[in-house]
Amino acid sequence: MSAGRIVLVVVGALAALVGFGLLVAAAVAGWAHGTQRDDDGFYRSGGHRLETTTHAITSDRIDLGAGVEEGDWVPFDDIGTAEVVARAPGRSPIFVGIAPSDDVDRYLDGVAHDRVEDIGGGPFDIDDVDYDRIDGTATPGAPAAEDIWVASAQGPGRQVLRWEVDQGDWTVVLMNADASPVVAANVAVGLRTDLLLPIAIGLVVAGVLALVLAAVLLTLGLRHAAAWEGAVPPVAELPEPVVLADSYPARLDARLEPGLSRWLWLVKWVLVLPHVVVLAFLWAAAFVLTVVAGFAILFTGRYPRSIFDFNVGVMRWTWRVGFYSFAAFGTDRYPPFSLQPDASYPADFTVDHPERLNRWLVLVKWWLLAIPHLVLVAIFAGGWGFGGGDDDRWRVAGGGGLIAVVALIGVVIHAVRGAYPRELFHFVMGLNRWVFRVWAYVWLMRDEYPPFRFDGGGTDPGSMPAFPPAPHAPEAPAADEHLVGAGGGEPPPPPHER
Repeated sequence: MSAGRIVLVVVGALAALVGFGLLVAAAVAGWAHGTQRDDDGFYRSGGHRLETTTHAITSDRIDLGAGVEEGDWVPFDDIGTAEVVARAPGRSPIFVGIAPSDDVDRYLDGVAHDRVEDIGGGPFDIDDVDYDRIDGTATPGAPAAEDIWVASAQGPGRQVLRWEVDQGDWTVVLMNADASPVVAANVAVGLRTDLLLPIAIGLVVAGVLALVLAAVLLTLGLRHAAAWEGAVPPVAELPEPVVLADSYPARLDARLEPGLSRWLWLVKWVLVLPHVVVLAFLWAAAFVLTVVAGFAILFTGRYPRSIFDFNVGVMRWTWRVGFYSFAAFGTDRYPPFSLQPDASYPADFTVDHPERLNRWLVLVKWWLLAIPHLVLVAIFAGGWGFGGGDDDRWRVAGGGGLIAVVALIGVVIHAVRGAYPRELFHFVMGLNRWVFRVWAYVWLMRDEYPPFRFDGGGTDPGSMPAFPPAPHAPEAPAADEHLVGAGGGEPPPPPHER
């Protein structure tokens, strides 16, 4: 596949992602406009209890285009009406007001108060409020006596502040009406605006245009697949694979090359960065195309061949980069920037294109049926997850897997002894092979369930061989037969691997 076609596919896939995102945002905006307004036309938040032992509680600065020159149009001028509802628990009068932030800072200069930094520390802790304490010893005057407020309300019980949103830098202040310390109230905010429906319509239009652009780019990039497949050597020039009856139709192969550098692995993570950048875009494109293929399978029972070849190419490219670096460190030959098969490179991956696929299996195999394998893949290849900590905040964490650890052990032994342990190489190949079989299944390429079987060794059981072994002169048996040294690549696989 030419570089130009790859760029078209990647840009088209990104445009599709943007288009789908815009349509989802439009659906959310339309749903909110139709269902989330009250009788007064306000979109309201849930209530939160705010309390402090100081003289006041303030919001963080609310910047609504404060740096824009006077007279220039800013979108905040047309937002609508904001509302703050505060209800004191007792009969003592409270005050709620909004004023320019600089005026509030001058009014509360030297006064102890709390500034709200965050409301809702986690999805199940909506009443968790984080404050930033500003210390001071001064006693403020009654807030209502100040002439800084653009909108305010005070009194006992429920107080409602409404303000026509305007450009500027604003701060909301909650105090007792007499400015005494110890302030507490239940506070909710709302917004009445006529912009949500036009925004939803605009998002729909933009989303449809992005999807049309994506369709055009993907069509140009994926059409006439045979044209770019012509660059692959004819089948007659490649070794004919011998497929065994119990082999899986996704085959991962590699050969450990002789003469590996003892120290190049220390910088390979830097050398592969250009590949990582390109692969990030290719994976995004492959994800979008897999979704498209899923719908095609659902309605036709067939996986479009051009999409299939592109996605297999992305997996092949990924495997070559992994074999060169963190997934095996099995070669010092820099991976090609190519999706196509290359019998001269010591790592390859291929999947047999299915004639037909089960239409309904596509709905469950990529997640529900794959769960047992995905757990193992997370252990083998590493993974990411999220959870709560001791402070009730949610965090995302991740790490490398068993493959990277085993490969690193092997290459460190090679650096020390000048030989890569053959057993470790066979083991890391088995782990990679398991991961790629599951990957092919999850990407909807095959209906056959991946076997819970460890097939180690460089040559896949279904490939005899996937590519010719590296030529080398005969040599005397090494003293340590379990090591693959600098002089002689990987020996032929034993019969049980065939």
